[in-house]
Amino acid sequence: MFLLLPFDSLVVNLLGISITVLFTLLLVFIIVPAIFGVSFGIRKVYMKTLLKIFQWATLRIERGAKEKNHPLYKPYVNGIIAKDPTSLEEEIKEIRRSGSGKALDTPEFELSDIFYFCRKGIETIMDDEVTKRFSAEELESWNLLSRTNYNFQYISLRLTVLWGLGVLIRYCFLLPLRIALAFTGISLLVTGTTVVGYLPNGRCKDFLSKHVHLMCYRICVRALTAIITYHDRENRPRNGGICVANHTSPIDVIILASDGYYAMVGQIHGGLMGVIQRAMVKACPHVWFERSEVKDRHLVARRLTEHVQDKSKLPILIFPEGTCINNTSVMMFKKGSFEIGATVYPVAIKYDPQFGDAFWNSSKYGMVTYLLRMMTSWAIVCSVWYLPPMTRQPEEDAVQFANRVKSAIARQGGLVDLLWDGGLKREKVKDAFKEEQQKLYSKMIVGSHEDRSRS
Repeated sequence: MFLLLPFDSLVVNLLGISITVLFTLLLVFIIVPAIFGVSFGIRKVYMKTLLKIFQWATLRIERGAKEKNHPLYKPYVNGIIAKDPTSLEEEIKEIRRSGSGKALDTPEFELSDIFYFCRKGIETIMDDEVTKRFSAEELESWNLLSRTNYNFQYISLRLTVLWGLGVLIRYCFLLPLRIALAFTGISLLVTGTTVVGYLPNGRCKDFLSKHVHLMCYRICVRALTAIITYHDRENRPRNGGICVANHTSPIDVIILASDGYYAMVGQIHGGLMGVIQRAMVKACPHVWFERSEVKDRHLVARRLTEHVQDKSKLPILIFPEGTCINNTSVMMFKKGSFEIGATVYPVAIKYDPQFGDAFWNSSKYGMVTYLLRMMTSWAIVCSVWYLPPMTRQPEEDAVQFANRVKSAIARQGGLVDLLWDGGLKREKVKDAFKEEQQKLYSKMIVGSHEDRSRS
């Protein structure tokens, strides 16, 4: 029989004591406060400390760059092209005036007109209003998460040591802690909802289901060291309504669900996600669709309508953009959730990219890689605004209503309001967009010819 040496026995005992102390601290300072929705203020102190460190590091980089005559910022940034809000007709008129000198009412095609379309094409390639919404925001200050940016070169030994210390803290301390919290939250969610699912329908089951979901989401929020500020909580979604929000990341769900009760909508998955979905639906009437059902718009609309008509069911949480946008703008809302006639509760979510980039570029990173990046960032800091409920006006169609809600969210969150479809992230530009420019030019030429004929 193998016997441990005294030294080995001492190491094992110390390791056991350390693990016990770690889990005790985890339970007392994170899990229990998360269950009761209280905070000791540790995360806010942590955030303020990080801000001071970032500020010092950025000032040191600026001073070092000045001493070594290094350019501080990248020579190319989004917005390099100054675009004036002028129409096609006005710009072609200016080109004709500076070129051939002919008036705009000339009915014939002018060769110089092609320069307008060439310039527009080059501008779009260099500063595409859509594509740049699917890449991470560029920061002017260093947050110690990267040393590969153009302006974050080697400056001094102290900065290098600070960066290395940050790597150790994030990967050797924060990452294991966050994985343990995430595992705890998910395990409790699956176990709790499964147990609650066996209870008979009634107030007791609804009460327990709500609080099990809320407790587990709050633990998962702690797993990201999320610091969330909620505004105007009196406008939080109510039963029988639809909550719509701008979409930056998959964690938008737990950000909102850690402050309220929602019924989720989504496609049925396999693996771990499928286990979680099957457990959740036992305790609460979430709306899950089979893969073959997702493309059936009428079936989806009918299921959503049936849900919101039952005032005892939780509000549905929907992200109408259909894809993640990089926290700078709001893109076109799909009209489906605005056609069913329910009260809409808009929510604006804005992340602070100084502490970690919450944007999920699904075409670049898989879910596992994305979660690893999130759990090795410093923190997730964001603000959530609950806007007053909105209903569809008699003279509005679903598209107009969706655009009105989108504009309200963009305005409150300080985001750019874009009309483009987020589906362009993976698809080619529709021919209709190209034809629209052709029609505008054709109308301008034909209209000028008709005016001359009448004269």
